[in-house]
Amino acid sequence: MEEIRKKIESLSKELKTLKDLLRLNEKRARIKELQSLMNVQNFWQDQKSSSKVIEELKSLKGDVEEWDKLADKVNQLEELFALADTAYEAEMRKELMGLEAPVEQLKLRVLFSDKFDESNALVEINSGAGGTEACDWANMLYRMYFRWAEAKKFTIRILEEVKGEEAGLKNITFFVEGVRAYGLLRSERGVHRLVRISPFDANKRRHTSFASVDVSPEIEDVDIEIKPEDLKIDTFRASGAGGQHVNKTDSAVRMTHLPTGIIVGSQNERSQHQNRLAALRALKTKLYELKEKARKKELKEISGTKQKIEWGSQIRSYVLYPYLLVKDHRTEFESHDAWGVLDGKLDDYIYAHLKYQAARKNT
Repeated sequence: MEEIRKKIESLSKELKTLKDLLRLNEKRARIKELQSLMNVQNFWQDQKSSSKVIEELKSLKGDVEEWDKLADKVNQLEELFALADTAYEAEMRKELMGLEAPVEQLKLRVLFSDKFDESNALVEINSGAGGTEACDWANMLYRMYFRWAEAKKFTIRILEEVKGEEAGLKNITFFVEGVRAYGLLRSERGVHRLVRISPFDANKRRHTSFASVDVSPEIEDVDIEIKPEDLKIDTFRASGAGGQHVNKTDSAVRMTHLPTGIIVGSQNERSQHQNRLAALRALKTKLYELKEKARKKELKEISGTKQKIEWGSQIRSYVLYPYLLVKDHRTEFESHDAWGVLDGKLDDYIYAHLKYQAARKNT
């Protein structure tokens, strides 16, 4: 029974610490604000605004309700232990074991404490040197993130893609929209290395390919002034399916911000106007990032450090031959389920890196 007492006390202390780290009192107050806002007349008429409120409310309530549920179970265990009846020992042990995983999951939520962790993510994948091999690898990475986002019920909106000459993608830029999309995907920034037997090599030789992944938070509700004279806007015909679906108008947009040289594009929306808005959305994100980086160097982790897309700079290696292994070189986390990872099973790597970053901050 002494062991049970210590475990209950330990859980109680952990939950009190998590209450402060998760800022639950602030979140409870914010929940009341949002619920009051939802009762205002005409709230539902602005779908974009109302959906943001609902998403924020859902995220806040998730943290609060999960903590409340765990705290209630620990209180029940404390009351049960106070009875000092050994007949309940087996039941208490079972309950304590059942609390371990939920408490660990709640601890992970503390990892999302950076400034923009709740934001959508703007992701850009670029193939490295190596022609068709590298382009195919960039396409495999895009598919990996697509499957990961799909499992999380996130939305992917492609802004621009440039296909390889024979296969794959030279580069692709897309938004991942969902609660904590950036907080999760920021761990993916860097160079990714693939080792495999090339499907494009008639001699079946082993090839090493590289692709870079850049991740930025979408910045909303900020005052970024973009002067019309600072923009060079090119329009062109978007690539797409042929036949009756071929695009016969110059609806795709490429936008160059002349003072900074930043280039963004959008070609997947239905009209030129919608593509302009999408490109502007991406440009504002990149300009805000640049502004913050220049004003103070706090956003080094947000903007990332551009690395050469080559050997020695990779953050993660995906080996498909002569054995199966995916290894993150920052955290040393690895798995032999390489095909599962490429099919979107990324969470173990993402959380390992978030824990790694949190540990570094606390040292």
